[in-house]
Amino acid sequence: MSIDVQDQVKTDKVLLAEHRSDENSVIAVATLNKPKALNALDLDMARDLLAALRHWQERDDVMCVVLMAEGDKAFCAGGDIVSMYKAMQEAEGETPAFVQEFFTQEYTLDYTIHTYKKPIIVWGTGIVMGGGMGLLTGASHRLVTQSSRLAMPEISIGLYPDVGGSYFLPRLPGHTGMFLGLTGASMNATDACYLGLADHTVDEGARKQLIASLIGHTWHKRSSKHEQVDYVIKSLPKPDEPPKGNVEAHRALIDKVCDGESLGHVIRQIVDLDDYGNKWLAKAKATLKAGSPITAHLVYQQVVRGKGMSLLGCFEMELIMSCRCSEFGELQEGIRALLIDKDNNPAWKYPDVDSVPPEVIVKFFTSPFKDHPLSELEKLK
Repeated sequence: MSIDVQDQVKTDKVLLAEHRSDENSVIAVATLNKPKALNALDLDMARDLLAALRHWQERDDVMCVVLMAEGDKAFCAGGDIVSMYKAMQEAEGETPAFVQEFFTQEYTLDYTIHTYKKPIIVWGTGIVMGGGMGLLTGASHRLVTQSSRLAMPEISIGLYPDVGGSYFLPRLPGHTGMFLGLTGASMNATDACYLGLADHTVDEGARKQLIASLIGHTWHKRSSKHEQVDYVIKSLPKPDEPPKGNVEAHRALIDKVCDGESLGHVIRQIVDLDDYGNKWLAKAKATLKAGSPITAHLVYQQVVRGKGMSLLGCFEMELIMSCRCSEFGELQEGIRALLIDKDNNPAWKYPDVDSVPPEVIVKFFTSPFKDHPLSELEKLK
């Protein structure tokens, strides 16, 4: 890839820019450019971002990378699930080649961000859901603002919290990872920082200042680039009134209802809890109750299994799970109900989690691969 310094290159859906300082240091910026689609990540975007990151990582003059998005509504509201739906319709019970390729590229991109040798700053303003969480959580410097709304709402479409959720959900405080995965509950900036899913809450009007400060910074070769980025970020203005968090305020209750001897027990405790009229808890309960029983099992399993797995092991497991989801029909039905027919009335295969046969869930963790598509990522460790 060749990117001219100070020129902005427009691929259809990603803007790539390099800003060279007076001392010849480069700040690389990648901007998701599908604001009308809430910057949902598609296959072309994943490929473009991955190629750019690999290119910039090899450049001695590139000090850090900033990943942001066009528009104010969303950093990234998920993945291209409509294209997945069309591919699943045509595949008729087999894993569509498109779906396998999409998830392979997306998880490779996410893993590259997690293991990147240079600072990656993600400006996570607005909606950050699904695939957006994959881009945000692995970055070295994760910035959120007053308008940030983070969530993993896959239970509503019959998928599960992928993009590394098997790694980061079990490592959240207490049982909050299980609760957020099962309920798809949203998090604001205060919640994200409390949980360790973001590092700093900054004023959403400070984006231009961030880029200007990075360009104007004198980069010391003997000092850590990560520490120097920390220094720049700490100079950014913060909101006058940070949003009031929900997770910490309800942490004791969350830990209590998610502490059960089985998935069925946990779900009953969440659905039956007294929300005392709290809208956040009420919505979490309603989302879980209406969600896919298959997804609930997958969330439970990924949190239990992921706790003892490596990052790479989690992504390898998720690629297996995602390909199996594309075969089973639950994901296809969930997308149909939410985005195709928009009747919001999915016909899930089972009425509740207790009705799901154990062998069905085992199938989601049984690899269809002779050679795993992510095995090459071992070299990046």
